[in-house]
Amino acid sequence: MNDTLALAKQLIAQASVTPDDKNCQTILADRLRAAGFTVEEMPFGETKNFWARRGSGAPLVCFAGHTDVVPGGPEEKWTSPPFVPTERDGKLYGRGAADMKTSIAAFVTAAERLTARMPDHQGSIALLITSDEEGDAHDGTTKVVDVLKARGETIDYCVVGEPTAVGRLGDTIKNGRRGSLSGRLTVKGKQGHIAYPHLAVNPVHIFAPALAELCAETWDSGNGYFPPTGFQISNIRAGTGATNVIPGTLDVWFNFRFSTESTDSGLKQRVHDILDKHGLCYDLVWSLSGRPFLTEAGRLTDVARQAVAEVCGVQAELSTSGGTSDGRFIKAVARELIELGPVNASIHQIDEHIELAAIDELSAVYERMLEKLLGES
Repeated sequence: MNDTLALAKQLIAQASVTPDDKNCQTILADRLRAAGFTVEEMPFGETKNFWARRGSGAPLVCFAGHTDVVPGGPEEKWTSPPFVPTERDGKLYGRGAADMKTSIAAFVTAAERLTARMPDHQGSIALLITSDEEGDAHDGTTKVVDVLKARGETIDYCVVGEPTAVGRLGDTIKNGRRGSLSGRLTVKGKQGHIAYPHLAVNPVHIFAPALAELCAETWDSGNGYFPPTGFQISNIRAGTGATNVIPGTLDVWFNFRFSTESTDSGLKQRVHDILDKHGLCYDLVWSLSGRPFLTEAGRLTDVARQAVAEVCGVQAELSTSGGTSDGRFIKAVARELIELGPVNASIHQIDEHIELAAIDELSAVYERMLEKLLGES
């Protein structure tokens, strides 16, 4: 099982800041080919991706993840360099230790052990690996999914290795994610001298009632899996910097994190209705980062919870909290999809790390899931 730690260290040592994969996917592909996988490289633009598969039958169990990481930040603030994997105080430190090179290492070693023990397992095992999840996500998983769709491939069970745990490996499994819809609003007024307000139109003042209504609106009530849809202002600005000038425009950036009870088109229409009701002159540009997706409690969540209980002694809870992930793309070809990975407390931070004890446990959880989902032939 120490193979997982060794492989995680090998991957962390590659400074694969998005979208530059460095040598990560070559390392992984070589291991997978040796285990009997057919590896199909799918580069798009500057992004490296691959689809690896062993077997041709159903069910198809897929592990999905990304080899790219966010920048290390100021190296002098790290206790040890971000791309020098370091064991210290019972933890493995390095950029990608939690998000998510250790998960990928655990995918590979779990598959290696399972196929060595059960060379004639039922169904198929696949890995979908990208190098731009931390970046624009334009040429990564979404493009691979397009290829899979075009040739009619369907994933029965998908496990994304994103860091999902809160305090202990296995305590949280993500069975869905909220959608993310952003708007960039410009409210138009008329600039003028602050001493002559009757000759100007202050966009801050005329927008205030609409803002109050947007903030007070109940967009939906959520459901058994999702909290209510939320509306939040992220930036708001106006003015020239002078204290005696009424601004001519007001810029407002906002975001919806929305549940499956709402649609992006419905939210857009309701915002426009409120702005129009208040007689505002405005421009509004929308950006949809991802629609919500959900895997209801069923076969995959049951197997994941059983594996976590058996390996970690933890009762996992299902959650849809957090930001977006590549799961939003994969769900288009996956019947059931969850995210299950390390504790997320240190991700994207200085001294990112994972508990050493959790590394073998994570690989064992993935192996147990494969065994339960595929079984003996």
